[in-house]
Amino acid sequence: MDGTEPAAPVPADDNGTATSEPAFSAALDGEGPCISTARRMAADFLTRVQGVHGLPVSDRAMDLTQLLVSELVTNACKYAPGPILLELRIVGDLVEITVWDSDPVLPIARAADPSRVGQHGMEIVMSVAQAFEARRQPVGKSITARLVLPDDPGGAVTGRLPL
Repeated sequence: MDGTEPAAPVPADDNGTATSEPAFSAALDGEGPCISTARRMAADFLTRVQGVHGLPVSDRAMDLTQLLVSELVTNACKYAPGPILLELRIVGDLVEITVWDSDPVLPIARAADPSRVGQHGMEIVMSVAQAFEARRQPVGKSITARLVLPDDPGGAVTGRLPL
């Protein structure tokens, strides 16, 4: 799959067993417009989650999900050759974003440096996600970030949650 056609979310757990939580995955080729394609897929997924499943998705969550997807897929394109796997899953009132790539080297957030141009992706991800995790896989690595979907009535976002 080249990542150009978003598929409908398929409710399934890691073993393929049906669940009630919406999920979506897509293979991206790591080239060309895959970053914008991944952002569109994330927006389409959350729109379906809201419309079909009736889960609240705030404008903030829609924007930040696309930002997190963009940053994680950009890093995968930049640092890992070959395909990328994007997975989105609803877990309670969170969207879980996982990006797999072929490079086993785990990312690190660099110290803040306003004079540095670029290389702020992990800083951005870690500052807006309620939870973040990087894991080596048998091949490559996976990066997972979680983001709260609804805003509370006062508009505040809850603090970081354990992953």
